[in-house]
Amino acid sequence: MLTHDQLSVLLSDLELDRVERTISTKDTDKFGEAICAFANDLPNHRQPGYLLVGVRDNGQRSGLKVTDELLKNLGAIRSDGNVLPQPAMNVDRFSFDDGDVAVIEVLPSDLPPVRYKGRVWIRVGPRRGIANEQEERILTERRVALARSFDARPCLESTLSDLSLAQFEAYRHEAIDPETIAANQRSIEQQVGSLHFFNPERGCPTYAGILLFGKNPRYFLPGAYVQYLRFPGNDITEIPEDQAEIFGDLRTVLRELELRTKILIQKSLKPISGFQEKIVPDYPEWALRELLMNAVMHRNYESNTPIRFYVFGDHVEIMSPGGLYGEATRENFPTRNSYRNPIIAEAMKIMGFVNRFGYGVQRAQALLEANGNPPAQFELDEGSVLVKVSRRPS
Repeated sequence: MLTHDQLSVLLSDLELDRVERTISTKDTDKFGEAICAFANDLPNHRQPGYLLVGVRDNGQRSGLKVTDELLKNLGAIRSDGNVLPQPAMNVDRFSFDDGDVAVIEVLPSDLPPVRYKGRVWIRVGPRRGIANEQEERILTERRVALARSFDARPCLESTLSDLSLAQFEAYRHEAIDPETIAANQRSIEQQVGSLHFFNPERGCPTYAGILLFGKNPRYFLPGAYVQYLRFPGNDITEIPEDQAEIFGDLRTVLRELELRTKILIQKSLKPISGFQEKIVPDYPEWALRELLMNAVMHRNYESNTPIRFYVFGDHVEIMSPGGLYGEATRENFPTRNSYRNPIIAEAMKIMGFVNRFGYGVQRAQALLEANGNPPAQFELDEGSVLVKVSRRPS
């Protein structure tokens, strides 16, 4: 983040195209578009861009008093799912004699093009606007050199014919605004590539494309499935009452997980006062759902080990291959997180399986507490994350 002296220089340099100024504190669309444009970094500055809140176009401060609530709202733009893939950004407050400035620092994305509400915003000189097809192509080609995550890498053994283009078409209408789709003149390879599912340099789908729309993802990623077992008691050596391998494209897998979660939950009557009773589930459905979605989103898809979803008599276990990733450690889990599979995370948000980023575990714990269940217990090591959820005491 900037120092106080560096911010003073930015305030006085009115020609710098890495800076946008505003006196608005509530125009979230303007903020989102600016963040998206800086993340795309079309001029290829390879330096952060800065949105300065509380500054007039002439560089003068507006006299704004930056509150904690404003900083919280600005920071929430990162995780609300409107800017995808998630931007890397910092938010801070700087105080001057004539007013405060809230600074949003946005780092260039490794996964351009970045979209805000389905549109690719860019900066060209002092202006901000929607990218045309050529500008999107430039960003897509740049991503090939920058991509570091596994899901962005090319699946060299595959071809476009290994994807279900009908499923991609349905997803495209969820991910991109209708006006952009109506004006589209690009080839199917360019369309799939612009959403991070095709590598134009290698001429093949990415691993994210295979997972999302592959006709047979396990052919290329043998561990890309969920092993479901339901036991009559609490011993893993017992013969399961039900078992399944849940596989296919990611939307199919997630929908089946939702269905099996609904089926396993039992409900009972609980007295609340006098002759009144209420129906209470043994597990809160959305807590299990959040933990399952978390496992799918953050797992290591290079591993041949599946996700384990085991249901016992008195608890449920969900094991995700791949330990904590990036900034997440034993000490700061689950308040800090990094995304091993940012394209998969983006897709799950677009398809409606995730509401916000970074809050799944915390939300699950809150739901368990509200339902009367003990807190979920996590076992973390370098190779996996295991979570145990106990049934609500009767």
